[in-house]
Amino acid sequence: MIPDVEVLGAKFAAVARVRSDVHRWRQEHGWQPELDPAWFRCWSEPDRLDHVPLAAVELRGILVRVPGLSGAVATCATLLTLAPCTVVAPTGQPHQPWPLAELDYYGVGAVAVSAAGPADLVLHPQDRSAEFGPSLFSRWLLEVLYSKVLAGDPELTSP
Repeated sequence: MIPDVEVLGAKFAAVARVRSDVHRWRQEHGWQPELDPAWFRCWSEPDRLDHVPLAAVELRGILVRVPGLSGAVATCATLLTLAPCTVVAPTGQPHQPWPLAELDYYGVGAVAVSAAGPADLVLHPQDRSAEFGPSLFSRWLLEVLYSKVLAGDPELTSP
């Protein structure tokens, strides 16, 4: 879990998995995360494709905290193109019929949370990322997540 990710005005927690084989190769070859979004423009140039590192993390899901379910689809609009997206709302919000129907239609999951007890999965998220395909933005986000994983786990950066 990678908390406090903020890109393009969206704030969320990412659920990611380190691809240990790729991470090991990138560490051995000194290929640190590429965080400059301008650098990714070269990926659309066929003669530069041999300069593209493999992603060292796999984005498995996105959690977005929302105050209520009204407008939650708009909050997840860009994010649901990247991975399964789930909104996390206070208990009592998710049982209104319209926001739930809209979330379900777009494949956005919903979790109800309270300070007093366990979270309740109200809607399972659906993975719609294949419908949108890969993008330079999604690939850049994987580099951002990779840098956050490395920053949060010193053992990953030691040889």
